[in-house]
Amino acid sequence: MNHKVLIISPHFPPINAADHQRVRMSLPYFEKFGWEPHILTVRPDCVEGVQDSLLAKTVPRHIPVDYIKALPVQQTQRIGLGNLGVRCFPYLLQAGDRLLQEQKFDLIYFSTTVFITMALGVRWYRRFHIPYVLDFQDPWLGDYYERSGVIPPGGNFKYKFNQLQAKIFEPRAISKVSHIISVSPAYPKTLQQRYPYLQPEQFTVLPFGAPEPDFDQLSSLNIQQKIFDPHDGKRHWVYVGRGGDDMALSLRILFLGIQSQRRQNPELWESVKLHFVGTSYANDHRAVKTVEPIAQECGIADLVEEYPHRIPYFEALQTLVDSDGILLIGSDDSGYTASKLYPCILARKPIFAIFHQQSSVVEILNQCRAGQAVTFKTGDRPEDLLPTVVPQLQWLLSTPKGYQPDTDWQAFSPYTAKEITRQQCAVFDQSLTTASKHKPL
Repeated sequence: MNHKVLIISPHFPPINAADHQRVRMSLPYFEKFGWEPHILTVRPDCVEGVQDSLLAKTVPRHIPVDYIKALPVQQTQRIGLGNLGVRCFPYLLQAGDRLLQEQKFDLIYFSTTVFITMALGVRWYRRFHIPYVLDFQDPWLGDYYERSGVIPPGGNFKYKFNQLQAKIFEPRAISKVSHIISVSPAYPKTLQQRYPYLQPEQFTVLPFGAPEPDFDQLSSLNIQQKIFDPHDGKRHWVYVGRGGDDMALSLRILFLGIQSQRRQNPELWESVKLHFVGTSYANDHRAVKTVEPIAQECGIADLVEEYPHRIPYFEALQTLVDSDGILLIGSDDSGYTASKLYPCILARKPIFAIFHQQSSVVEILNQCRAGQAVTFKTGDRPEDLLPTVVPQLQWLLSTPKGYQPDTDWQAFSPYTAKEITRQQCAVFDQSLTTASKHKPL
């Protein structure tokens, strides 16, 4: 008989290409590994962002999903708070209480970057004696922006408010946690330093699962991306993902390399276009371009087009598939990992990545032989990387139309959604075993 897990995921299904999709990709496989999922999420009309009706159709119909409302963002923004966690918190608490009273659940699983909702784990643990697992897809409380001087996404006020929340609620959320899943090996180290009572065996580093089913059905959806015309004779290189000041080093490495090569062989670059898609978190007039100004500074503005607004998920996948090359731009934060790596590999296009040498992206890309990477370390200057980046640009330029990398799919298999779900469920099983040995205070 399967166990039941209540999954708290306020962004479900993810509303665009940049949102995290661990839950959606795991749903087809949970029952195979002994778990029946039940989703508790926020109504799509209460969530800001680009809505993609096709994403909802990928959710298996037999899986129960309970939707809650949230305070209208138009009201809370008047006092400077558009945060989804704040807007949905009282409704999530009420709905969670009701579900846990009415049904028997063996585990509660928080898979979200709406971190404040994780604070409900300890409440439900104490009230219903149900263990809970937290999935850290990004850091909740951190000092990266203070250390680096980089302007945080959304601005300083939003960041400081979120950090104040974290200082209050993270210790509470962690206090009775059964297990913590993390996408980056850096997060467990930080959390164990902050909370010495946490044990190494309470952590599992687990990347996002690769969305193979999405690519399997992409051709049948007849999606038309609007970013560029793949038949116009040009070479289109594409980056899909967020921008931000922490990406500036990688961008300067790329753009200075292009500038250097174009000076020597300008005719080779006449047909090249670089497209940066979905670089802003805002989807209205607040969306600010962060890539084109750096291209202007480096003297290649005519080659670069930035589309700061997010686009629907499947349109983003089609943009990758239609490209002649995929760019992966990394943060200067050594703990940064990119879930967008797996769709890029599955698009079967040449990949050129620029990442901190400690990022897991570099190791995975090399293992799978899916592309080329230039790495930097903290303190490097863009001009210092020119001898490394130039040969990789020459390689990308030399790839013919229709080129597919000789990817090692066997090496890629540990990152498939099915395998990642198996490991998730092993964590769930371990949490139940641990919980049976300890009674709540």
